Amino acid sequence: MTEQSRARFRTEARAEHPDPVLLCLLAAAEHPTLPDPDDLDEAPTLEALLAACEAALERHAAAVRRAVAERAPAGPEETAALLAAVLGGRERFHGRQSDYRRLESSLLPEVLRRRRGLPIMLSLVWMAVGRRAGLTVHGIALPGHFIVAIGGPGGGDEYVLADPFHGGRLLDPEDAARLVHSAGQEFSPELLTPAQPLDVVLRVLGNIRAWAADRPEHARTQLWATELALLLPRHPAQLRLERAELLVRTGDFLGGSAEMDAYAEILDAFDPEAAAKVRLDARAARHRLN
Repeated sequence: MTEQSRARFRTEARAEHPDPVLLCLLAAAEHPTLPDPDDLDEAPTLEALLAACEAALERHAAAVRRAVAERAPAGPEETAALLAAVLGGRERFHGRQSDYRRLESSLLPEVLRRRRGLPIMLSLVWMAVGRRAGLTVHGIALPGHFIVAIGGPGGGDEYVLADPFHGGRLLDPEDAARLVHSAGQEFSPELLTPAQPLDVVLRVLGNIRAWAADRPEHARTQLWATELALLLPRHPAQLRLERAELLVRTGDFLGGSAEMDAYAEILDAFDPEAAAKVRLDARAARHRLN
């Protein structure tokens, strides 16, 4: 990213009400492998890409608003069925297992273009379209599988769960519990709490980092996602070490070793043994300059 776009990402991440859609678009826009949207000229500007994606979301929201006007859903279940009919049915937003192997499945402009993606990205589309259509759609960050909670037209506490990855299939609490158990964790009602915007973005970037970590030839992609995660006001401290190691892997031996030494100083206070190991890695990185 340019310094200007990174500054914009940092500013949006620290806004009173950060927009996860804008943050994911800003994150994806600079990736060198991102194909151009069909309706843009070659090498679109950031503003053109943002405008095209916003227009796509608004088109889907307009279709939902028309369906709401025609059907007048009376409660959460009818609202969820309407969203599934429009987004999962007519617009064909869904996911497949093969999408887990594609970086495009975590890049929002590509998800909007292909109408395919990971559960969290398809849920983000549902959340964005729902908000633009005046509906209540929250993200639910279940371990291993992101879903949405949909309220009724008038708000209130009633909601139903839906799985955008499977076209909007309705889920009951037992279905949600099975998803959690399949990820190797215990289910608790607190897991159905709406996800916070920055937690959504951190998870998206984590998916990109995990994809790249399994493919050593994509170390620069992992570095890019790690550096963006570090711009968020809340992030795991371990990301600093990850960035340092990636700098070394991509050839910046001095920069990476300096970051390792700085991280070791933090570790000194509570894990001197780990700090000593990090310093050894930093020294090894500097020796690679010889």
